[in-house]
Amino acid sequence: MQQATAGVDVGRVQRRTVGVLSGGVALAGLGVTVGITAGGLLARDVAGTDSASGLGQTAGVLGAAVLAVPLARISDSAGRRTGLSIGYGISVAGAAITVGAATVSSLTLLLVGLFLFGASTACGLQSRYAAADLAEPQHRGRALSLVVWATTIGSVAGPNLAPVGARLGTALGLPALGGVFVLSAVVFAVVAVGFLLLLRPDPLLLARRLGGVERRPRARRAAWAALRVVWATPGGRLGLTAVVVAHSVMVGVMVMTPVHMGHAGGAEGTVLRLVGLVISVHVAGMYLFSPLVGMLADRVGAPAVVALGGLLLLAAAAVAGTAAPADSMQLGAGLLLLGLGWSCGLIAGSSLVTESVGADLRPTAQGGTDLLMGLGAALAGVVGGPLLAWGGFGLVAAVSAVLLVPLAVVWFSVARSTARVSGPGSS
Repeated sequence: MQQATAGVDVGRVQRRTVGVLSGGVALAGLGVTVGITAGGLLARDVAGTDSASGLGQTAGVLGAAVLAVPLARISDSAGRRTGLSIGYGISVAGAAITVGAATVSSLTLLLVGLFLFGASTACGLQSRYAAADLAEPQHRGRALSLVVWATTIGSVAGPNLAPVGARLGTALGLPALGGVFVLSAVVFAVVAVGFLLLLRPDPLLLARRLGGVERRPRARRAAWAALRVVWATPGGRLGLTAVVVAHSVMVGVMVMTPVHMGHAGGAEGTVLRLVGLVISVHVAGMYLFSPLVGMLADRVGAPAVVALGGLLLLAAAAVAGTAAPADSMQLGAGLLLLGLGWSCGLIAGSSLVTESVGADLRPTAQGGTDLLMGLGAALAGVVGGPLLAWGGFGLVAAVSAVLLVPLAVVWFSVARSTARVSGPGSS
């Protein structure tokens, strides 16, 4: 793609696009993480039982997975600006419904609200793809990683704003935890309006115009058909598998870590502080080093970074899975490796998925990828509890490690096919 085509300075537009997306994702991250912090507690309070706390998280994860496809279709038809703005608008509605559910103590209404709230996570994930629409192929990993990195800001600061939201709820005459979602709704509304006003020109529509791609016909391919196109290419197969496996392994180990640490006993305040420290280290591994991961993918190739991610995830399962509940140092090391492995799989895998399809099919394929990723995470979260109860945290980590086997099989298959293509006589 030329730096200037048909009077458009593509490089300048790309820099502006990445800046707008990074700022929006950073701000939205405040609303996402502050809501996640309170969602499980609110579900527990509304239902009156600890077992209900997991329902809130599951509703949000499923919402992010299921809503990824229709939001991708909107982007496919009307551009990234419209798709992301509508997605964050849905999140505003979800936050508002959650506040209403807290007020009337309705678990059903709460789960509906948290499901819609999950659109914010779907938008955060799809923003990384928007950053790659106008990127040069050799800089695609870096563009993706910069938007992923911006999530660090909200992920770190968001949980600390939960007390502010609680005080806001009390001041408004709402349940304290309901006030947290008022704060999320305001943040999402600002991001939705910001994208609508500032994400111009639309990166996807501009990329299509510069590439000579006509607007797609009204009858579009379904997400599954788009995924078949991704799977038909070696790079697409590897990218899709890497994204789904890395996310599933990460969620499977991460969500059970606080429960495992709770078995150490001791004062509740001390346990919560240690859990918070371990999860903070994990979040740093997920997001803080993502620009380096993106640059590495551009330099040595995405398949090599996928392999590195798989090895890091395997090491994470071994380190964390053999740690005692009270050994926060070893658990922190394991969760740091887990976050780094996830970052490698997500960034390199997303880059491979993006380059495996043309601009006309890209949003649908990306939405389908995020759907499978979310469903894998939801399944990992659901089975984690029974595995922990049956065989302990070591079994959770071992089963999560087994999920890496399909990734290894696909990686070696792609490596062999690439070697055959580039071997002697393939000039």
